Amino acid sequence: MIRCTKCNLPETHETITFDSDGVCNICLNQDKRDAIDWGSRKKSLDELISQYKGKGTYDCMVPFSGGKDSTWTLYYLVKEYGLNPLVVQYDHGFMRQNLQDNVKKVCKELGVDILSYRSNWKTVRKLMLQSFIEKGDFCWHCHTGIFAYPMWIALEKKIPLIFWGEPSAEYSAYYSYDDEIETVDETRFNRFQNLGITAEDMYIRLDGAVKKRDLQAFTYPPLNDLKALGYRSVCLGSYVKWNVKEQSQIIMDELGWTGDEVENVPPEYGFEKIECYMQGVRDYIKYIKRGYTRPSHLSAIDLRHDKISREKALKNIDEYEGKRPPSLDIFLESLGLNEDEFYEIASSHKISPWQFDRSKITPGKKTHDFDSWERHSGMPREETEVQLIKWKEITS
Repeated sequence: MIRCTKCNLPETHETITFDSDGVCNICLNQDKRDAIDWGSRKKSLDELISQYKGKGTYDCMVPFSGGKDSTWTLYYLVKEYGLNPLVVQYDHGFMRQNLQDNVKKVCKELGVDILSYRSNWKTVRKLMLQSFIEKGDFCWHCHTGIFAYPMWIALEKKIPLIFWGEPSAEYSAYYSYDDEIETVDETRFNRFQNLGITAEDMYIRLDGAVKKRDLQAFTYPPLNDLKALGYRSVCLGSYVKWNVKEQSQIIMDELGWTGDEVENVPPEYGFEKIECYMQGVRDYIKYIKRGYTRPSHLSAIDLRHDKISREKALKNIDEYEGKRPPSLDIFLESLGLNEDEFYEIASSHKISPWQFDRSKITPGKKTHDFDSWERHSGMPREETEVQLIKWKEITS
C-alpha cells in the first residue's frame, strides 16, 4: 500500500490523498493549523462566551465521554472562564470501570452537574449488528447517540451554547482548518457521523424490529427548534490549539484523571480511547477493512510533530497491529454471531488495495480489567439470523 512519506498513514485511510511529494492531506492540514492566529481565535472565544455566560441556569453544555478530549474541554471551560456547564454523557453500554471512576473524580473536582443516558440494550444490539453488516462499523448507536442525544437535552434544558472537543480537521479531511469555525451541526452529523444511515433508515431496514420512539436519541433534533433556541454548537479546538499529550498531562495532574491499558495499543498511549472495552474489536475490524489500526494513527500524529522516529513508529505497528482482541468473544456473544460470520461481514468491507489474510492473525493479550467487563445478554440466534438472511439476499 502507498503510505504518506511524512506520517506513514496508508492510502486506505478515510479521506486521504497525497501530493506530488507523497505527503498526505491530513499532514498538510496540520500545517494550516500551525499558521492560524490562535490569539485572535481566543478573543473570538471570549466574545462567544460573553454572549451566553450568566443568561440561564447553565452557561453551556459539554457532551462528555470522560475521555481525554471531553475532560480537557470541561476543565478548560470551568477553569479559564468559570462557566457553569451541564455535562451530558451518552453511555454506549461498554464503559470501563476506570473511565467511570474518572468521571466521578472530574465532576466532583470541578463541581459540575452531570446527566448520563444509556439506551435500551435490546434496541442497541440490533442497531450494532445492522450497522456492522452495512458499514463494517458496529458503533452507529454510539456515533449518533453521542452527537444527537445532547442536542435533545439542549432543547429540553434551554441551553443554546454547546462545546465539543477537538475539530474533525485534527484527524481527517471532512473539514479543513481553512474553514473559519467548524460547526457541529446536522450537516456534519449527516456528512460522516451517522455513517450515511439515518434513524429512519434503521427503522425501515429493521422492518419493525425496533420502535420509532426507541430511536429518538439517535435522531438529530428539528433544525427549526434549534434555531428557535439560538443554538451555537462548536468545537473548543476551533478556538484553542489542540495538543493531546500536554492536555492529558494537565488533567492527570490537576484532576486525578488516569489513563488505562487498551487492547493492542502501545502503553505509552495509555491516555487514548480508554472509554470503551469494545475499542479493541473496533480497531480489529479496521485492520480487516483497511490494513491499519490505532498504533498507525497515533504514530502518525507523533510523526507529524517530530515526537517519534519512523523506526519506533514501525516497531509499534509491527508489535501491536493485526492481533485478535480477547474482547471479540464478548462482541460475538452479544450479537449472536459465530467467528466465521464475523470475518465474512468484516471482509466484505475491505478497501482496495489492502488484502486481509486471516491465517496470519495472532492473539492479543487481555487487559488487566478484562474479567470485570460487563457481559450483556446476547441476541437470540433467531433474531441474528433474520438480519443475516436479509443481508445475504441483498448481496447475493
